[in-house]
Amino acid sequence: MSDTDIMAENDSERAPGDAGLMIRNAVAHDLPVVIALDERNTGIPKPDYWRDMFERFGTGREGRYFLVAESKGQVVGFIIGEIRAWEFGSPPCGWIFALTVNPDIRLGRIGTQMFNAICGCFKAAGVTKVRTMTSRDDLTVLSFFRSQGMMAGPSIQLELDLDE
Repeated sequence: MSDTDIMAENDSERAPGDAGLMIRNAVAHDLPVVIALDERNTGIPKPDYWRDMFERFGTGREGRYFLVAESKGQVVGFIIGEIRAWEFGSPPCGWIFALTVNPDIRLGRIGTQMFNAICGCFKAAGVTKVRTMTSRDDLTVLSFFRSQGMMAGPSIQLELDLDE
């Protein structure tokens, strides 16, 4: 995969009617759109969080990926992930922890193309598994990842409420 552009591998991975979709590495001037897309989808403005995420994942550090989908000159989605290794004995694998598509065009296979692109980055780096974590109540995200072939993995999330 090129460091500057990560295109859909073939036309079957392109969104119907949108042969110009390009998946590429995020750059600093993409941040306002990333911030706006996230706020539109979550209802919570988090500009400082996204600036920090860009600094951590959008600056070309090995094993970290911040990709955007661009159509007709406009950013219409983003995906972020990294390669993590040896957490509680787990071999290196790719982790996806952010994925957003403009809700007006959400059913156009853009998420699938971004998923395929980041998986290609992970595979090129030598990992053979990809993981993510989502709320069991977030049926949209859960359905998307299941449609990509993902299923329950070997880990169990545990948590503790620190306010009690």
